[in-house]
Amino acid sequence: MSTATKKADTAKTGRKTTKTKAKSAAAKTIEKPKMTAADGALENDTVQKTAKAVTAETDQSASSNGRKPARDYAGLDAATLVGLYRTMYMSRRIDDKEIQLKGQNKIFFQISGAGHEGVLAGAALALKPGYDWFFPYYRDRALMLGLGMTAQEMLWSSVGAEKDPNSHGRQMPSHWGSPALNVPSQSSCTGSQALHAVGAAEASYRASLHESLRDKVAGFKGDEVVYMSVGDGTTSEGEWWESLNSACNLKLPVIFVVEDNGYAISTPVEVNTAGGNVAKLVTGFPDLYIQECDGTNPLESYETFKRAVEYCRARKGPAFVHAKVVRPYSHSLSDDEKLYRPEEEREADARIDPIKTFGEFLMTEGIASAEDLEALRKEVDAEINEAADIAVNTPQPAPESAWRNIFSPDVDPTSAAFDTEDGAELSGTPGTMVDLINRCLHEEMERDERIVVFGEDVADVSREQYMERVKGKGGVFKVTANLQRKFGSTRVFNSPLAEANIVGRAVGLSLRGLKPVCEIQFFDYIFPAMHQIRNEVAVMRWRSDGDSKCPMVIRVPVGGYLKGGAVYHSQSGTTLFAHTPGLRIVYPSNALDANGLLRTSIRCDDPVMFLEHKHLYRQVYNKSEYPSSEFMIPFGKAKVVREGTDVTVVTFGALVQRSFEAAKRLEKDGISVEVIDLRTLVPYDWERIAESVKKTNRVIVAHEDALSYGYGAEIAARISDELFEYLDAPVKRVASTDTFVAYAPQVEDYILPQIEDVERAARDLMKY
Repeated sequence: MSTATKKADTAKTGRKTTKTKAKSAAAKTIEKPKMTAADGALENDTVQKTAKAVTAETDQSASSNGRKPARDYAGLDAATLVGLYRTMYMSRRIDDKEIQLKGQNKIFFQISGAGHEGVLAGAALALKPGYDWFFPYYRDRALMLGLGMTAQEMLWSSVGAEKDPNSHGRQMPSHWGSPALNVPSQSSCTGSQALHAVGAAEASYRASLHESLRDKVAGFKGDEVVYMSVGDGTTSEGEWWESLNSACNLKLPVIFVVEDNGYAISTPVEVNTAGGNVAKLVTGFPDLYIQECDGTNPLESYETFKRAVEYCRARKGPAFVHAKVVRPYSHSLSDDEKLYRPEEEREADARIDPIKTFGEFLMTEGIASAEDLEALRKEVDAEINEAADIAVNTPQPAPESAWRNIFSPDVDPTSAAFDTEDGAELSGTPGTMVDLINRCLHEEMERDERIVVFGEDVADVSREQYMERVKGKGGVFKVTANLQRKFGSTRVFNSPLAEANIVGRAVGLSLRGLKPVCEIQFFDYIFPAMHQIRNEVAVMRWRSDGDSKCPMVIRVPVGGYLKGGAVYHSQSGTTLFAHTPGLRIVYPSNALDANGLLRTSIRCDDPVMFLEHKHLYRQVYNKSEYPSSEFMIPFGKAKVVREGTDVTVVTFGALVQRSFEAAKRLEKDGISVEVIDLRTLVPYDWERIAESVKKTNRVIVAHEDALSYGYGAEIAARISDELFEYLDAPVKRVASTDTFVAYAPQVEDYILPQIEDVERAARDLMKY
């Protein structure tokens, strides 16, 4: 890619280009000319002509000295070669400026990209900003500069300014994000973005198979590639290996980059990686184009990335670039590498520092003189100093901005727009919860082609040639039956048996505009995905202050009362996720509510955990006729299952029916119990709870999860805090014992809350 083409592409993203003020002709060759967003044409004719002149002059000089002309340096002209040095030097000097500012207590954290500049500047030159997609990590400063981010924008990030385009002051510096450059918000979690990259590439892959998806996948071009980078230490992470597996399985256009500086903080590569060379470990992956390069050499890196990009654009499969780099600075300012690296090792790295070696190359080859480079360095230093002065005087976000973008500001699932429950017409033979969830999925997939459904065993049959010969699986509980048969394998498909893989890919798919409805087969096995759910899914919108989002529905069968479910098929775990900001949690107790709440969940613009109680899937008492395809129940709207005047029971899930049965027993003794089904846990209907407590003056909170530290404790604490003057008795809780669930039925019955437990709690309250 030529310099002009690259800069024109950058301009089309709407990013500012950095203007230079060099006075010498040679310095002008590296000036970033101003572009028009309309067509990317160069406005600075003087700079363009000067660049051509210097290239010709250099060619002539090099030829007369017996050296090959500059145009043979990976096809790059003199202006572009000097531009590479400028990007690299600017990256290093921003690191240095941050270190200085940290020492002055003007910024609060620093982690550098020093030593990685060569491979990153080369990679940026081979890729297209605003066209390709990027999932970098915190060392990728030179990449971001090469794509079009400015020193000013990076230093705004350093000081935590409101203007910081990466996170608006919410994340540490070097946590990259830019909608204009197709860089979704990145977290501190090393390697978790690998699955997002796979999902982002998968969105393009599925659109290529399904024509009607092409205008729905953000940035679909048909040949865009996805860049994803990690350090050598991160290649020990399981999610990184899962991403390689899926990318190779689907031949996705992902370039996996390993920037190997030999250390994961203080742990050397041979401790992290068997054999000390990760490139040798990945040789068994099919269709993976493996390249190793000297990452301190930007020209070798550029040529390596050109080949990788070409391979991926041709849709031959993913590529793997293993770049050996150095780390001349400590891991971060919180680390001192002198504690674990001897002087001779650090000196050896310093001799091949890319800033030093590439500058020497430019001078030795006659591409730029020492005076030219000195002028360039002074210019860059002046630009960074000016940017730093501006940054430290730029306001940080207002304190109350912390509440901004926890959830979508545009779509409110608690609003009247999602409430079509009252007066809804029902028809047909009553169906179970499984039936009505399945009907909702069919109707929503018909309505919205962006929806993709996947997970373990959710398809009817992965080997499509058997489709007409077998009935089909459709999930272990048959909830997704016949979806693949109707909507095809592009939109309904099985995943590997890897929960993090499911949720991580869903992140990437949703970042590109699709709407994943994925399934975790049993709640008990959700914990490999906990990292993705807590640190990526729930946080994405907030950490980017609304620049990135990943709305999805994660369907999860939960709960006990199974007679034999035991420890690993009976968990509820609601408290673990209810404590996570940014995550909606839905927990229906009957078939009709499941239908309406799932429809709202799918049309919501936030990530939703949709918990489906396995015991309730096929209960006769919670069957319902079928509502219309527009039937919705808003979040935060509880339902009074039974009116009462003496005691309120606040509950959800399987405890709704048990509380209802207890209320009927108590009625025989003249005790009137009101039963409230919360239906959604985040948010929950506080107004309905308060109204009932003010009426009955006694309250029980009943839930299936363990008693201590549970969801019920939050409700009970709030009642005691805000409704104390209305209480005639303490707030009681009914829940499971603080143990796991046993296999033996009579032990299970003892552990899980029963009708008798609710009844006993109500009688105790009536004694006050």
